[in-house]
Amino acid sequence: MRIPTNIITGFLGTGKTTAILNLLKEKPENDNWAVLVNEFGEIGIDGALMTEQGALIKEVPGGCMCCAAGVPMSVALTALLRTNPDRLIVEPTGLGHAHKVLATLTSSQFKDYIDLRATIGLVDPRNLSVDKYLQNTNFNDQLAISDIIIGNKVDECHVSDIDTFNDWVTDQSPPKIFSQLVKQGRFPIELLDSQRRDQSVQDEVESHHHEHAEMEPQFQLPPNQTYIRKENKGQGYFSCGWIFGAEVVFNFDDLFSVLSDLTAERVKGVLNTSNGCFAFNVSNGVVSVNEMSLEGFESRLEVIDSQLLPWEQLESVLKRISNIETL
Repeated sequence: MRIPTNIITGFLGTGKTTAILNLLKEKPENDNWAVLVNEFGEIGIDGALMTEQGALIKEVPGGCMCCAAGVPMSVALTALLRTNPDRLIVEPTGLGHAHKVLATLTSSQFKDYIDLRATIGLVDPRNLSVDKYLQNTNFNDQLAISDIIIGNKVDECHVSDIDTFNDWVTDQSPPKIFSQLVKQGRFPIELLDSQRRDQSVQDEVESHHHEHAEMEPQFQLPPNQTYIRKENKGQGYFSCGWIFGAEVVFNFDDLFSVLSDLTAERVKGVLNTSNGCFAFNVSNGVVSVNEMSLEGFESRLEVIDSQLLPWEQLESVLKRISNIETL
């Protein structure tokens, strides 16, 4: 049986966590739900609290599920599907590429197991008047793939924000199948069973995104290379990503120290270390570490900041604290 599945997306601070907690409180008592989320610090999902609401939680570390941690997403998704839940909720990070999550869920790997229903996008109506958001590719892509738009935090909005939201929804082409203004992330649970729009809508989103391929942080390690580095820039940010062969092992203590000292706005990685494979997240100067049950995994690290950082210097340090020089 294919599992009814919904993506609940939205940019940072739109209230996705609160919305999911509300849905879990309202789910049928005998239903078993599963939730797949990013554990990046900005999300702020309390896995223990969700479990208490009767859901099986799986967290994918490392930022955007389909970028630095694409393999862990597939592993976590497969593990959840094997529990045969009555419903699956997928929440990408607010900084992630929601269309990639959509592509994964509709891929040949999962199409026989997932019945993808409407994607629900949350937005703070006030953000629809701010260039910082309107010019952000991820912000726009998240709203573009959404079949249903929920304008959250209406109780904090001015009447002009509400007018802007209504005008924005009216102008959407193709039109959204439903929209609603709410507070505290509360929307009818029945919306989860709404059907997706025609598949061609998603094709248009995918085609549009590829026009920005130069900002993609995902890349592959060429044969006979120990590591590669790729730099990107866009949306007011500079990024640098590395991928290291499975044979590269980092000294855990040295790596933790290096990541702790980084002043970048966002650091994410899944790396093989002397203590095993770990996911590293750095948010607000705090390093979070989670052990991964992966073998033969190609390590990935991505650093993002609004300023151009000395990537060469950082790369030299990464080489020094690993076994690259002896390979």
